Amino acid sequence: MSFFNKFFSKEKKEDLDKGLEKTKQNFFGKLAKAVAGKASVDEEVLDELEAILISSDVGLETTIKIIERIEARVARDKYLGTSELNEILRDEIVQLLAENNTTDIEDFSPPSARKPCVIMVVGVNGVGKTTTIGKLAYQFKQQGRRVVMGAADTFRAAAVDQLKIWSERVGCDFYSKGMNTDPAAVAYETVQYALNNNCDLAIIDTAGRLHTKINLMKELGKIKRSISKSLDGAPHEVLLVLDATTGQNAIEQARHFTEATEVSALALTKLDGTAKGGVAIGISDQFKVPIKYIGVGEAIDKLQVFNKRAFVDSLFE
Repeated sequence: MSFFNKFFSKEKKEDLDKGLEKTKQNFFGKLAKAVAGKASVDEEVLDELEAILISSDVGLETTIKIIERIEARVARDKYLGTSELNEILRDEIVQLLAENNTTDIEDFSPPSARKPCVIMVVGVNGVGKTTTIGKLAYQFKQQGRRVVMGAADTFRAAAVDQLKIWSERVGCDFYSKGMNTDPAAVAYETVQYALNNNCDLAIIDTAGRLHTKINLMKELGKIKRSISKSLDGAPHEVLLVLDATTGQNAIEQARHFTEATEVSALALTKLDGTAKGGVAIGISDQFKVPIKYIGVGEAIDKLQVFNKRAFVDSLFE
């Protein structure tokens, strides 16, 4: 039984393959040229591989780590053919993701058995944060769980309305105090709503940009403390949403948000629209935060749980 048959339906595999198509074409097209006419993995091939990984937005630090590991294997095994390079590269990337706390999960499940389970969602405007909340709520709703969305991004005119539209589309509860209200109060009251209405999950949206990093840190910290006051131990997950199409900018965003709050999981959106899918590897490596979800299409059911082996197998297939 293949890995994909065990963990993925045929449809999910096709979605993942399609989502990574641009990245594969970019990466392996360049790799094929780099090893053309070469019999072994020599210094020139490794230099080319380094340039390819960096251009695929894996990031300099992670690229150097991967190259050093391959160099060690070349030195240990004395002779490695270019035909073996793909398999070696695949193994090293899977191992890297495993070291960075990325665990393979089979389906959408709440990050805590506590009821209500509270998920605080952070990320800059435009990365697909509200859409990811909607798609995540849809998956939980499909399981028969009751979900409430909390509109704590109260600074942007469209944010509250967009979340409300998603709640109606998914068929889940919605809590809002409108625009220009205290986000921390919204977060607190959303959790109270979840408690009073027997909700299984509360997913809370937050503002994506607050003028300066200092303001961002203060606001997210205040929201998180407010959630904790409403329910001891919450939020059970702080999910950072990043846009894969922004490449290295996504890494910068991850840096700001991991400094601002205790991010515990990542969602990487718009993989189907970019050749920069390698950023998933770099982000996971640099911040030691597991990638939990990936967006591989616009439809409501095109959010997938991230599985490192499935991701790498699809990338190298």
